Amino acid sequence: MANVKIIEQKAQQVTEVSDKLKENSCSIVADYRGLNVKQVTELRKQLREAGVEFQVLKNTLIRRATATAELSDLDEYLTGPTAIAFSKDDIITPAKILTEFAKKNDQLNVKAGVVEGKVVDFNQIKALAELPSREGLLSMLLSVLQAPVRNFALAVKAVSEKQEGGVQA
Repeated sequence: MANVKIIEQKAQQVTEVSDKLKENSCSIVADYRGLNVKQVTELRKQLREAGVEFQVLKNTLIRRATATAELSDLDEYLTGPTAIAFSKDDIITPAKILTEFAKKNDQLNVKAGVVEGKVVDFNQIKALAELPSREGLLSMLLSVLQAPVRNFALAVKAVSEKQEGGVQA
């Protein structure tokens, strides 16, 4: 009787992880071996503040979930202690947090991930981490959109000042 409950719980976990891999815009796999409790707590805190879920999972459970989600290419990265960071909306922030943390803490090893339904390796995650954040990209877009209006306003002001100067003289 107890085995049936355990099997049902594990099946439910597999379904949940599979759904997260399919539905989240970004999932990053990392090896956390060697991090102490304080370091893991700090990493979890940074990720939580950014709205990223961080779970330590068994590789067999993840492999079953990747099979269900049709992401079996991720299986080759599932060795050693594995943690996954799941982000629903933002693909850049979890990559930034994990790669920055890995720079400061050699024990954290970012392996691979799933970005918008495709398995990516560490180099692609690193490239994502080097992009500006969503807010940074939006502010760049806003400044590009504002530049023509600002330049037009300055030109109108300069013409106006020139005409005022010509009338008085």
